[in-house]
Amino acid sequence: MSRAALDGVPARAAITSRPRMGTVVTIHVVGHDRSARARRSRDLDIERAYAWFDRVESVCSRFDANSELRRVCASPGVDVVVSPMLFEAVRFAMAVAEETHGAFDPTVGARMEARGFNRDYRDGAVVSSAVPADEPVSFRDVVLNESARSIRLERALLLDLGAVAKGLAIDMAVQELRPLENFVVDAGGDLYCGGHNAAEQPWTIGIRHPREPNALLTRVAITDAALCTSGDYERRVADGAVVDSASSEHHLLDPTTGVSPREVISATVIAPTAMVADALGTAAFVLGCAEGLALLELHDLRACLVDAQLVRHTTPDWIDV
Repeated sequence: MSRAALDGVPARAAITSRPRMGTVVTIHVVGHDRSARARRSRDLDIERAYAWFDRVESVCSRFDANSELRRVCASPGVDVVVSPMLFEAVRFAMAVAEETHGAFDPTVGARMEARGFNRDYRDGAVVSSAVPADEPVSFRDVVLNESARSIRLERALLLDLGAVAKGLAIDMAVQELRPLENFVVDAGGDLYCGGHNAAEQPWTIGIRHPREPNALLTRVAITDAALCTSGDYERRVADGAVVDSASSEHHLLDPTTGVSPREVISATVIAPTAMVADALGTAAFVLGCAEGLALLELHDLRACLVDAQLVRHTTPDWIDV
């Protein structure tokens, strides 16, 4: 998780927060004094930005039995025609899976359920797909037909777009806020910073220390870019109980081994879009320091990985502020 340090935000700035997608989404808009008409236009842009989080969740959530994603997962062996949004989200996830040779794999949903990540955040109800967690499935069991815009699952499996959907929602919200120029969309620490802060400087973002919840690891300055952090902070056993033990299995899973990675404990990535930052940050976390940084440097992204000994590993262009 990251924290936006919004130094010098004036009282006239628009700052709103709403619960969305299992976290709190905060939108900051910084600008000069506006007319009543301009403020109404700004407020409409903000409303449209929040609406994207609901839309993406209704399409991509594995916790919503009525989501489009769950409809696909309920029909293995069938070519299911899907919306452009779901097709693009799955296609992106598949591309990352292919590039990382399965270190990132959206077919881990059933195993995540078995680990205790099976509760709807809205009401705490247990959500079960009845898909066996011990079946050997992978991203290669997902077939995309671009011309038909359809998805077929070759066997029973549960797709998990958790490392894609929130980033996608942020990116769609950003498009609604572009006319406002200077803004931040912060979805529980995964965020996008547009333009500059009230002091006409790049936004300063604090990166959470992975072992000291109330401390910052470092700060970084960004503008017109997304920043996402993957960490092992939330640890959970299969019955859903949260525990605080270095030996416990956390919510990030290596699909190739079925266990939680241990080498990296935090991975922060800065990218042009939140979907890229979130997905590649998750992939780097699983791959480990050397392979993870190599992947991120290949995509010309700034990144900071922290290993289990609290040693930082950064790309050459990472600069603390």
